[in-house]
Amino acid sequence: MLSALASRLNLLKQLRQGNFGDAVFKILAYFFGLFLLFITLFIMYQLLFQGVPAIREFGIGFLWSTEFDPVQQQFGALQFIQGTLVTAFISMLLAAPIGIGIAAFLVEIAPERVNRIVGFLVEMLAAIPSVVYGLWGIFVLAPFLRTYVEPWLIPVVGWIPGFEGPFRGYSVFTASLVLTIMILPTVAAISRNVLQAVPRDQREAMLALGSTRWEMFSKAVMPYAKGGVIGALALALGRAAGETMAVTIIIGNARRVFTSVFDQGATIASVIAGNFTDASGGVYISSLFLLGFVLFILTLSINVVARLLIRATSTGPTNPTGGF
Repeated sequence: MLSALASRLNLLKQLRQGNFGDAVFKILAYFFGLFLLFITLFIMYQLLFQGVPAIREFGIGFLWSTEFDPVQQQFGALQFIQGTLVTAFISMLLAAPIGIGIAAFLVEIAPERVNRIVGFLVEMLAAIPSVVYGLWGIFVLAPFLRTYVEPWLIPVVGWIPGFEGPFRGYSVFTASLVLTIMILPTVAAISRNVLQAVPRDQREAMLALGSTRWEMFSKAVMPYAKGGVIGALALALGRAAGETMAVTIIIGNARRVFTSVFDQGATIASVIAGNFTDASGGVYISSLFLLGFVLFILTLSINVVARLLIRATSTGPTNPTGGF
């Protein structure tokens, strides 16, 4: 509180002394910072306010109820929370090592021309609309998986819990693969920029000590850049959890708890997109708003955990990649 008061007094002092440019800059910076906070809180308030009828009707049990019956006006969120978390987790499990590997190749191994060309192609993937990814998943990826991957994949992993049963083209697994491709540019592009920002002295010092290139990368480059890499993974995970159109098209939108990733399922975003235009009645549409609030809290929690993880793993106050 004292620091805030001192900042205001300093601002008034700058105005009196004629430092008009500094004062205006500080005022605008405060305004935009507070505006961003206002927008975030306003969105959270509106989602929660519109979800009040559903909260009154179902209470906290809404979170672990598996009912979603518009005819009987019974709604729950558990199956959609499961679908959101499972698809996001699988996509991150696949995209994280691939994306970091691409970034490491471009920065540490690839020639400059290859770095520019491949880096441009990776970033271009982020510009493809999500609905295009969904259509590609339906007409290309799903038939390919059903024809060429399923015959040998099911016998290999079918005994593992969560991978049982026949493979369906429209499934949680297919949606997770599409999400992997969608978030891969985020992981690769940001990790590439972070790795490029590591001072050359870090690398040269390790190589001068006789280290191999892998030892140099793992012990000198990655510890310096891990904060930024974690930030990239957090942004990608947030996108995976909130992705709508591609997942809606390919996941099957089955309103039930699935026991295998080869089954059809639904996410919070897909059920909102698939039902909002047909929602009639206060409790129905209020339940969709409440699902949106749950998704908002999930993505916010992901970013908060990532921030705490970055702070816990930061190599020191001089590390420029210690935040995102």
